[in-house]
Formats: sequence, C-alpha cells, structure tokens
Amino acid sequence: MPERQIMKEVLEELQAIRAKMIDDVAKCAPRLNKIHPNYRKSAENLLHYLVLRRRDRRQLQQHLAVLGLSSLGRAESHVLATIDAVIRAVHRLQGRGKSSLPQQDATVDFALGEQLLSEHTECLLGAAAQGRSVRIMVTMPSEAAHDYDLVQNLLQQGMECMRINCAHDDATAWLRMIEHLRRAELSLGRSCKVVMDLAGPKLRTGPIIHGPSVERIRPKRDTFGRVIAPARVWLTAESVSSPPPSSADACIPVSAEWLANLKVNQQIFFIDARGTRRAMTILDMTDRGCWGELTKTAYLTSGTVLWVKKSAGDEEQETLVGDLPSKKGQLLLRPGDALILTRDHRVGRPATYDSNGMILTPAMIGITLPEVLNDVRQGETIWFDDGKIGGVIETVEENQVLVKITHARFSGEKLRSDKGINFPDSILHMPALTEKDIQDLAFVAQHADVVELSFANSDKDVELLRRNLERLGKRQPAIVLKIETSRGFANLPAMLLAAMRMPCCGVMIARGDLAVECGFERMAEVQEEILWICEAAHVPVIWATQVLESLAKDGIPSRAEISDASMGHRAECVMLNKGPHVVTAVRMLDGILRRMQAHQFKKRSMLRELNLAHCLQDQIGRDFSIQEGRGSRKL
Repeated sequence: MPERQIMKEVLEELQAIRAKMIDDVAKCAPRLNKIHPNYRKSAENLLHYLVLRRRDRRQLQQHLAVLGLSSLGRAESHVLATIDAVIRAVHRLQGRGKSSLPQQDATVDFALGEQLLSEHTECLLGAAAQGRSVRIMVTMPSEAAHDYDLVQNLLQQGMECMRINCAHDDATAWLRMIEHLRRAELSLGRSCKVVMDLAGPKLRTGPIIHGPSVERIRPKRDTFGRVIAPARVWLTAESVSSPPPSSADACIPVSAEWLANLKVNQQIFFIDARGTRRAMTILDMTDRGCWGELTKTAYLTSGTVLWVKKSAGDEEQETLVGDLPSKKGQLLLRPGDALILTRDHRVGRPATYDSNGMILTPAMIGITLPEVLNDVRQGETIWFDDGKIGGVIETVEENQVLVKITHARFSGEKLRSDKGINFPDSILHMPALTEKDIQDLAFVAQHADVVELSFANSDKDVELLRRNLERLGKRQPAIVLKIETSRGFANLPAMLLAAMRMPCCGVMIARGDLAVECGFERMAEVQEEILWICEAAHVPVIWATQVLESLAKDGIPSRAEISDASMGHRAECVMLNKGPHVVTAVRMLDGILRRMQAHQFKKRSMLRELNLAHCLQDQIGRDFSIQEGRGSRKL
C-alpha cells in the first residue's frame, strides 16, 4: 500500500477513535460525577483506554511503524494525549503543518499521567524507599504478635507495608503486631502502612476423619538399605509430656513410675503393630524423660505393651504406650476417581474398597459454604488446593454433588481439610462480606491504613464495603480490590469506577486463586491486562502470591522465582508471604527491584547503559591495537 494511502487510513482511524473517546466520556457523565475529585481525570483516562482496546488495533500499530511513528503501545497513562500527538505527527507528514484538532484538549498529558499514578501510589502505599520506587509488602506470621525483633528486622530490610490476614489470629494478636510496628518505626525513623486483609467467603474443604494413631519409627539407611543412623526415640511421662531437648524421630508417652525405673543401656522390648518383635536401647536418662535408640523400623500404637527384662529371678516390668496423636485425615484421589461433595456437615472420609481393590463407596467431603452447591451445574469444572486436583461435576442431587476427578497425578494426589475450592465456570451467589468480615471491619477501620476486599466480584461488592466503612465513622482506610476470580477479572473496569468514589484505592493481583479460575495457561495474559487497565486508571497494583516462596520457606530460591520477582517491578508493590526466611527474602527482593528499576518502567525501556554494549567495542579496540603494532614492526 502506498505511504500516502497508509497515512490517510491511519488518520481516519485515529480521528474515529478520538471521537468515540469524547462521546463515551459524555455518556458516562452521571457515573463520573460520583467519582472522587482525586480520580476524576483518571476515570476519564480509563474510559479512553477502554475505547482504544475495544477493537483489534494490530494493523494500526503496523501502519504507524511503517510511517516511523511511535506506536500506541505505551499510551496507558495518557491515552487521549497520545492519540493527539500521533494525529499531529501524521498531519506534519502530510505537509499540512499545524494540525486542526478539535477544541477539547486532553485533560491528562504525558507528564500528568505519571504524576497521578505516583501520587495515588504514595497515598495508598506510603513513601518509596530511596533508589526503589516499587514498595514491598510482607504478610505477618503469628509470631509477629510476640516477636518484636522480627518486625523490626523486616522494617529495617525494606518493608513498607505490613499485611495482616484477618483469616488468622485475632484482634489481640493484630494489635500487638501493629504496636510492634509503631515501636520499630520510632526506633528506625521509618514509616510503614498497615494493610488488613478481610478473609471473605473463602470456599474450603471440610474436616476429614482422622487416620489411626500410629507412630512409624525408622532409622536412616543408605542406598543399599544399611542402617547409617539409628532412630532417636524420646520417652516421656504421659502425665507431663515434656518436649524432647533436641530433635527426635518419635515422642512416646509412657507411665511416669515405669519411666523412673529405667537405666542407661537397658533394653526395652515390644511387639509392634505388625506383630514384629523389636528392641530399643536406653542411651540417656534426664529428669524430664529418657532417650532410646532403634536400629529397625517399628510401628507403635496407643496401648502397645513395652517391657524391660530384669536380672535373673526378677519379674518383667511393663507399661502401655499412652495416647499418640492421630494422623490428619486425607483423601487420596487419582484421575478417574469419583468424589462426593456433601451438603451437610458430615465428616469426610476416604473411599472404601472390596477385596479385589474395586471402589465400594467413593470418597466424600463437605465444604465450608454448602449453599454454593445450589449454583453449580453438570459439566462445570471444580478445582481443589490451588489447582493441584481438578474435576468435572457429573451429577447435582438434592443432598450431594458427584465429581469425577480429571486432573491429579496418576500415583494419586492427597486432599486434606481446609484446602481451597474453585468453581471457575459457575456463577456463585456468595456474600461479598461475611459476618466475620463485618465484625473485623470495626477493628480495621480503627487501626488499618488499607483494607483489602477478598474475592471482589462486582461493583456492588465494592459499594457494600464502602457503605460499611462509612457506617463505622470518619476514619476510613483506603481500599484494595483483590482480583482472584474470573468474574472479578471480567468486572474490573466497573469495580475500579466504584472504588474511585473513595479518596484512595488500589488493586491486588491475587495470582493463586486467579490462576486456578482463569487457567494457568492464561495467567501471564491476565496479569498483563490487569496491569494495563490499572495503569490507565492511575491505580497502583500489588503483585502477590508465591513471590520468592521457596526462599521465604526453605531459604533457597528457584531460578523461576527470581525471574517472577523481577517481573514484579511492573507493579507498584510486591507482596511476600510469611516463612522462616522472610527477612532474607525481603533483602533479596529489595536488590532485585532496585536493579530492574534502572532498566524499565512499566512497558517502557529506560535504555540504561549496558556493560555488554562495551564488550565488542573493547575487543575491536584491542584487535586494532594488535594489528597496528604488527604493522609498525613490518615498517
């Protein structure tokens, strides 16, 4: 196509887009009138962006590239100003000189777009650290309520937002965490926002019948099955049940009187649960218990008889093993298995089998909100435990729902109680705020800077939260919408306009549930779209779920986690979850974000000087010097 024809088509399309943007803003005037003054221009820019992205613009992008013009791919925070700039450039290419744009100028120019996002981010998340614009949020473990040093270390390493999950602990513990934070702020001369997360109507699996009370005690063996370290057994009086002074492979409660008569190097004999005779040697005696050692695997149950042989002529002294903790219940599910979801509060149980290994009765389990089973239909999918187990609903009956497992390891996947459930295909009628959430809001409104709305699905949910906060008094925390369902993702623009009625708001990409709801293969696309929409609305985004999780929990990060954390710089805040090594994780994340900031802002490359760009030049310089030297010697 000739260049002149390309310019004509580009100009026509850009002018049509611009006219549609102005028209949409005019039509939305009643809704825009309710927007808080802080967000009025941002709301208009969001509407402009939705017009731009309502149709496929790939051909327009290609035509702009042919003309050597900057594309529209970085227009998010200043949409109309970008359109106007490109129209003016096309006019100049056509030789028209000054362009004849309509009188209505863009309310958000290039500088103001970034300024508004920066102001809204500081309002929500507080001031940024020097040299790092992306904030770090950390979820508090229960230990933060009584461990001041933990809170101080997190703040010192770079935490700008303390997140308290209202699904755990209670108001007393929450207050202690906040008090520790305020004390640490004074000590370090830093400030930190308090963010409180409402639990919301989280669907979880119900209780499962506990397994048998069996303690398996195993020595350590090498590849050839040879014992390389005996099992360490701590024997303690069942009336006191003192914990072992060091690590133990098993803790066995026994009679205090029998325990007091033991001696070092004595042998304890017993017949284990398999009918196998076993012996244990006493190594050490203390006033709290004694240590025994086993060189062969044994299975002990409550009531197992332990005896000690005395000298010749003496009677054997016996005791019974006291109450051992029962194993947490679990269901082993394989592809093709059936699972029954019950509507009542019966305790779940594993499947039962006949003598040939065929299922007699499928496994069954209850759920925390059984009323949602009224909203599911045959053929819809269901996922458990963050997508580890998936299935399809086969039948919906009055008292139960039958699920066929389609996604699990062939060797079987374990499903335990209190694990998340997702119905991505179903429209569930769940309350945005539970009774517990409304009770917790009283504390949140008094103490928190930010409140997170879990499972935000519609603008009505946002409005319900706003009304409840207004009811609680003048002090109102900022709100963050947690996007963790496919419905919430689809309704994000409408929810943003509802949240913009408040003075300050934000969005969290809760990637755990959202990945299950939208499909793991779509997660990268979905999180990008949320980032684009929120940038157009000048609303800060919190990048959450499993960031540096292996590092926080185990002390060693994976390569994939480092790449994922580096992507977090596209948001305004990155959230870390709790773990024994979370302080180390904060320190590493701080370094990653500082390095990435010099390279890229949102989708725009900053073109920082690259060391690699010097390497070839230096090599050419060395080669040239060598050649010149050789030429001199020839002369």
